[in-house]
Amino acid sequence: MGNCWPKPVDNLPSSNKFSSPPSVIKKHTATPASNTKRAVVAQPSGDGGDQSEKEELPLPASGKIITPNLKMFTLAELKSATKNFRPDTVLGEGGFGTVFKGWIDDKTFAPSKVGVGIPVAVKKSNPDSEQGLKEWQAEVKFLGKFSHPNLVKLIGYCWEEKEFLLVYEHMLKGSLESHLFRKECAEALSWDTRLKIAIGAAKGLAFLHTTEKQVIYRDFKASNILLDSDYNAKLSDFGLAKMGPVNGDSHVTTRVVGTYGYAAPEYMATGHLYVRSDVYGFGVVLLEILTGRRVLDLNRPNGETNLVEWAKPMLPDKKKLRKIMDPRLEGQYPSKAAYQIAEIILQCLEPDPKTRPSMEEILECLEQCNAIKMKPREKNATRAHDQRSGNHRNHNNYGHRSPLHVKKTGSGNVIGNQGRHAAINRSY
Repeated sequence: MGNCWPKPVDNLPSSNKFSSPPSVIKKHTATPASNTKRAVVAQPSGDGGDQSEKEELPLPASGKIITPNLKMFTLAELKSATKNFRPDTVLGEGGFGTVFKGWIDDKTFAPSKVGVGIPVAVKKSNPDSEQGLKEWQAEVKFLGKFSHPNLVKLIGYCWEEKEFLLVYEHMLKGSLESHLFRKECAEALSWDTRLKIAIGAAKGLAFLHTTEKQVIYRDFKASNILLDSDYNAKLSDFGLAKMGPVNGDSHVTTRVVGTYGYAAPEYMATGHLYVRSDVYGFGVVLLEILTGRRVLDLNRPNGETNLVEWAKPMLPDKKKLRKIMDPRLEGQYPSKAAYQIAEIILQCLEPDPKTRPSMEEILECLEQCNAIKMKPREKNATRAHDQRSGNHRNHNNYGHRSPLHVKKTGSGNVIGNQGRHAAINRSY
């Protein structure tokens, strides 16, 4: 029996227009290619063994393209680091397999005792997964080559006994999805923290889009944005990443995979994948950050299950926007910044990828929004509302279970050939 999918998002309503073009998006001037440094990198070979086939790639101003210096772990070492993959070390679970927490020496990377050395996340392939080898190769190919503060660091890998494993830095705060949607998270994200996360994720995506051989991330969603102890955002899970178009082409054609709700409508309808197909997914996540709602939530009333379809008509209206803002923010945000972000979201969700802004332009706008602070009258209005409603801002009524131990999510269904892995967390 097949999956019953929600209605595809391939017939979005016509674009919302403002009386004049939003001032938040400004044209970004790219750095000339002649001003970029170049670095020689080694590409992982298709069989996961020795690295070969060197090529030159540019060195952008932010982030580095490096010669892979990955540790090749043995299966025995990773068993030791994770207590033989014990269930109580599980951090998450996805289509590729299960992620375990382990400990290794910070200098030698040899397995160590719990609490000694540095914590790592070990992703182990599921023997029944059809995604194993291809996604494992994609992770090594991209994360083994790129280094950027907003991309999760890949430390090493293992391919042994028909099992594929990857070892990453451990992200203490788990995923953005956990903080936005899971009640067990002890504290709601503040406005400043949400913007910090959005800016960090935008930096990571902008970096991928501006390398000489542009990288299309293809699975941008809240569960793939991981947070360190200071809520710095890092993109994870490059199993579906793909090199962008070459030879002057506007897109690449590929099978449709990803997560329903975040995938751009042109990609779902035609299989044509543009660099700015990622921008659509970024707009969806930005909308989730603003509203605190999942992109797809079948527990919502009729008409509200699809976040984009429900919220999009309300974004240009300041009064309606206030009503759909995440109630956990408790009014503690500058309304001007919220409205400008709503404008950015609308442009990200344009049906035509050519009319969407670039990630560099979006990043510049988000940083401008981050500089906008609440006005005194907004603070006073919020304080008066709290006093009338008896709201004491108790954020700690959700329990204290770590979001890192959530095994599955409800962030949407995986589409394409991975339909059987519906509603899974592909973090890491």
